[in-house]
Amino acid sequence: MCDTPLPADGTPSPPTAAPSDTAAHSLPLTGERTLPGIADERYWFLRHVIAYRVAGEVVAAHTFPAVLDAGCGEGYGLALLADAGAGRVLGVDLDEPTVSHARQRYAARDQRIEVEVAELREVPLPDDSCEVAVSFQVIEHLHDIPGFLAELRRVTRPGGQVLLATPNRLTFTPDSDTPVNPFHTVEFTAQELTTLLERAGLTVERMLGVHHAGRLREVELERAVSLPRLLGAMAPDTWPPWLRQVVHDTEETDFRIGADQVDASLDLLAICREPA
Repeated sequence: MCDTPLPADGTPSPPTAAPSDTAAHSLPLTGERTLPGIADERYWFLRHVIAYRVAGEVVAAHTFPAVLDAGCGEGYGLALLADAGAGRVLGVDLDEPTVSHARQRYAARDQRIEVEVAELREVPLPDDSCEVAVSFQVIEHLHDIPGFLAELRRVTRPGGQVLLATPNRLTFTPDSDTPVNPFHTVEFTAQELTTLLERAGLTVERMLGVHHAGRLREVELERAVSLPRLLGAMAPDTWPPWLRQVVHDTEETDFRIGADQVDASLDLLAICREPA
């Protein structure tokens, strides 16, 4: 895993199965879910994509593994995981229109991809049936987190890997234990997330952080601003021209994932293993 911008070769490569602007708009923006193909969402979308790039490295280390994406949303991550070498990818989400969209856009094009409507505490997989389970930007929305983690452990084979990404509380809601985001039930620091996952029985192999790099880092230094706070505080139709241009020009190489300065990171990415 890398401390350099992703992908490792430094060449931005959007998801091969990303839908067009028209297709992306078949699902509404909720204020929390990000979608591909929308210029004003490009910053948030690519910030999510890079976690899937790391997951793709994990998937590629196995031979055609079965992979679960718990809380798959629109489904772009399913295509990324399949492209990384998964033999089967099951996406699970509770929202029926979202699942219908993902089936049409991704499962219909790739026989390795399946998408099901299900509670995340009742994943439609047998015990020990996947080598890799991922769940990105999901855990902070849940009420029964122990039940969710137990379900991820149930479906992951001994020795398999579980990856979770979530906002870093120290940067997302820096001065309060109560999330500022109304969609979030809880947020975590790196240490809090590590403790939670270890108490659930997982072995935390690495705790990584997502940071700005490239042009995003340059803009923050030049203008002495926090881009996430600006974007969170302003509706897109009120953005100044320079901010809109920054969002529209964002590339994957404007983010990096590493083990350094995790407490100052934007998002946390835990790479865990189900004990053998």
